[in-house]
Amino acid sequence: MKKIKILDSTLRDGAQGQGISFSVADKIKIIKALDFFGVDHIEAGYPASNPKDEELFEKLKNVELKNAKLCAFGRTPKSIDDLEHDAELSKLIAANTPTLCIFGKSSAFQAEKVLGISKEENLLLIKATLEYLKSYGKQIIFDAEHFYSGYRQDSEYAMQVLKTAFSAGADVLCLCDTTGDTMPMQAYEITKAVCESFPSVDIGVHFHDDTGCAVANSLLAVNAGAVQIQGTFLGFGERCGNADLSVIIPDLHFKYGIDFPCDMRTLKATANQISEISNVRIRSNKPYIGKNAFHHKAGMHVDAVKKCASSFEHIDPTLVGNERQFLLSEMSGRNTLLEYVREIIPDAEKDSPEIMSALSILKEKEHFGYHYEAAEASLNLLLKKSFKKYTPHFEVLQYKTTDDFPYGNGGMTAAAMIEIKVGEKTEITAAVGNGPVNALDSALRRALSVFYPCISEMTLADFKVRVIDSGTSTAAKVRVLIESTDGVENWTTVGVSYDIIEACFTALLDSFEYKLSKT
Repeated sequence: MKKIKILDSTLRDGAQGQGISFSVADKIKIIKALDFFGVDHIEAGYPASNPKDEELFEKLKNVELKNAKLCAFGRTPKSIDDLEHDAELSKLIAANTPTLCIFGKSSAFQAEKVLGISKEENLLLIKATLEYLKSYGKQIIFDAEHFYSGYRQDSEYAMQVLKTAFSAGADVLCLCDTTGDTMPMQAYEITKAVCESFPSVDIGVHFHDDTGCAVANSLLAVNAGAVQIQGTFLGFGERCGNADLSVIIPDLHFKYGIDFPCDMRTLKATANQISEISNVRIRSNKPYIGKNAFHHKAGMHVDAVKKCASSFEHIDPTLVGNERQFLLSEMSGRNTLLEYVREIIPDAEKDSPEIMSALSILKEKEHFGYHYEAAEASLNLLLKKSFKKYTPHFEVLQYKTTDDFPYGNGGMTAAAMIEIKVGEKTEITAAVGNGPVNALDSALRRALSVFYPCISEMTLADFKVRVIDSGTSTAAKVRVLIESTDGVENWTTVGVSYDIIEACFTALLDSFEYKLSKT
């Protein structure tokens, strides 16, 4: 297969996504992660646009990369009268990267209406800019901005722009779907026409995802002859984002048979690292790297995968650093349940009454609204109770909450009282809090700490409330998920009730019981 090169624009185009703000240190960490993974080019930023990117390129002069070439991004200037003293071009050259990515208008409409210049003047700008930068010995990637829409409006002019850039020394002609509205067959046909017209130069593509087609368009562009794919590693970017390289790269490798200079087993780890730095959550159902990408829930599917993994998996999850998991739910069978049970009770038998009882309870609770695949700690306790391997560490004898309005002093709006029993001893405590759940949590902690000092190690990590049957309005059932941590382990518990306080309290009780069961 032909060599396909990857240009990652996470730090430039990705940084234009809402909520994204990289520090210089963040950018260097991502550059090192991408270099370790093995992309060909890293578009590190736009040095003429802000002082942060100027500082970045200065610091990158002391950073040694093993696989990737750094690329600085810029545009054609407004005038060709004095290129040597143009401030933006000077900063591009000062960035000292081996490759420069320069964008220019390839749409007659964009040149005339947005830049306010004639089509001929636009061609002169492109020619003069690329020739000037090429004189510094740089590899030049010409990003033909608005190419696909420009081609559909005036194909002759769009191709003339490419011819101008090629004659001026561009090493790569990159076709940009700037508005992200190109359909897959259009992407294929237009890219193919360009590749056939320019057989001696590398053709790249840069798709945006405004119609959800960026990945498909990129793959079809490879079919059409493109040899450079631009995108961002997790697909984020301006508006709806960019072509997602974390999907495109494994698609090209596993489905097209194209080799890349990277260990694909580090794909998920690289994505996780970039996700953490970018503060962008990877969606659970994301292909290849998502938490659910190789999760199986239906009983028949689980049974089939255990017999032959390829029956419901398109690749071995370990090839991209992911893992297979079987989820418990109302659709689960005994085989799936047995896998979970044997982690707790190694000698459990498939046909035992306890297994059948646990499966029945699980299905009933899931029908009521519980969601155990998202609450492994509550599932652990349920299974232990079904097999009579569980001894409660405390018993709640009673609890009461009150909520005041108007609000009290200091924002403490509620109070809670609780009475618990441990062995033959009882403890009654009270607490105030920001709402009844917070007050109840504080009272329960205070009471349990008398008997179990390790409770002080626990903190709340996350708290989610979901209305299950919203059609019943204020009488609806709610599901509460609580994630807790002791600094070593995180665990999630669940509670469901028509009463939101009871749902919260159920999840809280499981959270404390799980912690005590591990000590």
